[in-house]
Amino acid sequence: MDRYKHIDFLRVTEEAALAASKWVGKGKRDEADDAACQAMRATLNAMEMCATIVIGEGERDEAPMLYIGEKLGQGDGPEVQIAVDPLEGTNLCANGTPNAISVLAAAVEGDGFLMHAPDTYMDKLVVGKECAGVVDITLPPRVNVRLMAKALGKDVDEMIIGILDRPRHADLIGELRETGCRVHLVPDGDLSVAIAALDPDTGVDGLMGIGGAPEGVLTAVAVLCTGGEMQARLKFRNDDEKERAKTMMTGDVERVLTTADLAQGNVVFSATGITSGDLLKGVRYKRGYALTESIMMRSETRQIRRIETIHMADGAEH
Repeated sequence: MDRYKHIDFLRVTEEAALAASKWVGKGKRDEADDAACQAMRATLNAMEMCATIVIGEGERDEAPMLYIGEKLGQGDGPEVQIAVDPLEGTNLCANGTPNAISVLAAAVEGDGFLMHAPDTYMDKLVVGKECAGVVDITLPPRVNVRLMAKALGKDVDEMIIGILDRPRHADLIGELRETGCRVHLVPDGDLSVAIAALDPDTGVDGLMGIGGAPEGVLTAVAVLCTGGEMQARLKFRNDDEKERAKTMMTGDVERVLTTADLAQGNVVFSATGITSGDLLKGVRYKRGYALTESIMMRSETRQIRRIETIHMADGAEH
């Protein structure tokens, strides 16, 4: 990835976040998602690259915008794999609640790799670099949280684990609370909380539980950039999903997946806040301009940038 051109991906998530922000709190999730997709697609198409969507809104027949396999860019420049979630947390945006973000990850063909994840569920364990190498997703959650606490120099009752608020997590939540651990429940979208777990300043120490597999690949890119650790297992809802996974992946589709299985090499990650949450401030409108806050990561240099952009009404930025 060109040392300067990779910053162009920041503009992609900024434009998607600005477009979606017009729909915050209006109760119209489909309109918000469409606005984010339209803005992201237009911005990607303006870039000098030959890009292919490997994680997107679904198959072409199911998703007219940013579908898997779609070609984007000006047709010259590097071959790039793109993983996107133009609006992570459609319900969050529609309801005006925290943690809606716009996300993109990219890898240059031959220099980086993004797994073509099947559209199914994924059991995830995400920790920051201080806990890398000390956890094991096959162990009981109560054991992992104790191992994490020891690595972080904390008591277990000081630990905070992010989990999607779903009935399927009742046993997981109960087990962690029995240890004395605090649970940070999120109503939708585990991606922003997973990335927050990689930043010691957020107060979130890790992510556990089952969420979307495509979002898992985006999470893995951030993990790779920060030196954290991710372990995961696909959770199939039916035999058709399992058979489809076999056509997309090599090896045992039910094995424990590591960060390297999901993302490798020279990759970049960009996320922009839509509604304020654990990771980022949302879009804020002032008289004559809008403010966005983003996080930009690059694996090759291990650089992590937090960027606030002023978007002037006439289109100028500072």
